[in-house]
Amino acid sequence: MAAVVMAMLLSACSEPLPVDKLNYAGDWQSREMELLILTDGTVAYKRLQKGGTTSINAPLKEFQGNNFIVGVGPVTTTFIVAEPPTEVDGQWQMVVDGVRLTKAQN
Repeated sequence: MAAVVMAMLLSACSEPLPVDKLNYAGDWQSREMELLILTDGTVAYKRLQKGGTTSINAPLKEFQGNNFIVGVGPVTTTFIVAEPPTEVDGQWQMVVDGVRLTKAQN
């Protein structure tokens, strides 16, 4: 029950993806990272690195160019997008925080 309430609160604080950024929506994956971006602005991130795990579940606050910021209030994380979503040989890819991600097929 608490998880449902938290999800509703987070989605209420998120900014929907702008029309020109709808290609960012999806479940992006690599061996060490998973990044789920929903069109309503909900973001879930998990990364395995240096023997540990980092995860974030927070609403989208804004885009700055290709980069995007997620968080609540003053606690934010900026995701650096070196290559925005691009279709390559029938698969969508992007590079976030130095990691090449591929969009999972639905």
